[in-house]
Amino acid sequence: MADEKETAVPIAASPTAVDVEKNAEKHVDPKLQAHAQDADEAMQAFQQLHGETIELDEETNKRLLRIIDWNMMPIMCFVYGMNYLDKTTLSYASVMGLKPDLDLQGDQYQWLGSLFYFGYLAWEYPTNRLLQLLPLGKYSGACVVIWGAILCCFAAVQNYPGAIAIRFFLGVFEASWYTKAEQCARVNIWFSFNGWGQILGGFVAYGIAVGTSKHGSSIAPWKIVFLVTGLLTIVLGAIFLWVVPDSQLNARWLKEEDRVLAIARVRSNQQGIGNKHFKLHQVKEALTDPMTWAFFLFALIANIPNGGITNFFNQLITSFGYTAQESLLYGTPGGAVEVVALILNGYAGQYTGQRILCSIGGLVTAVVGMLLIVALPLENNVGRLIGYYMTQASPCPFVALLSMLSSNVAGYTKKTTVAAFYLIGYCAGNIIGPQIFRPEDEPRYVPAEITIICCWGVCVVLILFIWWWYKKENAKKVLARARPDYMRMENQEWLDLTDRENHEFVYAL
Repeated sequence: MADEKETAVPIAASPTAVDVEKNAEKHVDPKLQAHAQDADEAMQAFQQLHGETIELDEETNKRLLRIIDWNMMPIMCFVYGMNYLDKTTLSYASVMGLKPDLDLQGDQYQWLGSLFYFGYLAWEYPTNRLLQLLPLGKYSGACVVIWGAILCCFAAVQNYPGAIAIRFFLGVFEASWYTKAEQCARVNIWFSFNGWGQILGGFVAYGIAVGTSKHGSSIAPWKIVFLVTGLLTIVLGAIFLWVVPDSQLNARWLKEEDRVLAIARVRSNQQGIGNKHFKLHQVKEALTDPMTWAFFLFALIANIPNGGITNFFNQLITSFGYTAQESLLYGTPGGAVEVVALILNGYAGQYTGQRILCSIGGLVTAVVGMLLIVALPLENNVGRLIGYYMTQASPCPFVALLSMLSSNVAGYTKKTTVAAFYLIGYCAGNIIGPQIFRPEDEPRYVPAEITIICCWGVCVVLILFIWWWYKKENAKKVLARARPDYMRMENQEWLDLTDRENHEFVYAL
């Protein structure tokens, strides 16, 4: 984890944010100078050095990376895993008595799967603004704790309206340090814990189902699943609050002198660490940036399959001829496939420097898997089950683009705006997803499976377009920096400029 090589860079603090070299033949765009007046929080830390020069050598960089990994990676991974497990509890519950207990009729289960994302959608932009205004670590940790508490409440639901209310508020409270070279592998590792969550969830649900069938229980099995996952989430949220800082500047596990160095090591990202001021011009740029809409469309289309499979994978497995209890157990290898696919995808992207193109492999694997489910004879249960396992490689491009939000979008207001659009698309896709699994198509759901194949095909085209666009924009930036009149502003990386304003900013591919 800590073996990435970083070039040693001398870093000089400057008392001002916008000083430029005195050169009559060169100039800085006046509009850019105006936008640079409100610098990033990282600039404040460097101003306190009063011109002192600090050196970040390779050994120091590796030491800091090890400290950050040791303190941040475990909690981030576990929270990602529980996040996914919490959302798949509905699928487990669907084969553990939820439907008859709540007397769900027609497409009411489909709407139960969709309603979660209406809450998520309603709170998405407000929470992105709050993440900019409030202490990041504390706000996120509080959201995780509240999320777990509301999940526990689902065990008290007695009917469909009650389930809708809890599902909505669950969506409302779902919560959001590395160089670009380090981000790809780590984001994939974080997200791979979705697979671990599915493995854990399957075993827990199977154990509860078998145990309650043998020994009985005063609480319905599906309610126990919600209680267990909710309480685990609350515990993780409390740990998150203690461990995760708001930024490098208040990390209790970093020494005072290491905090500025931890900021310095990500200087090459050309992004800073945060700015709490809302900037309208960055919102306008986000709305006119083709990548904002490409990200939005991808999130929308890619998550139609995700919304359907997440809520119906247990029912899909039972349609292959397996029992409800077997579906809980046989769903767990799908999580293992996701873990392996994401870790391989992360390291392949980091090794080749082509994380976007590498992610297409997971999508192609998923398409082949869904074709097996549709095309194989009904009696070939094992082949169709293997097809389902292959579909679990589908998150690879979604995670690649998620890492792009960190590495390829600069300007703090712009970043939160683009992230909001990406997650609005994510929500909209997950709202639509359960609706393609129509009750009249039960148990095979062939129209839904064909829709999923078509969605993934469109996603491949979008991924290729995004890669082409970033490659083209990087070439433009090279030409801009080569112009005789081009001049780099001092401490430009800390000025909260957007990726399009800053010609020093290079898009990761």
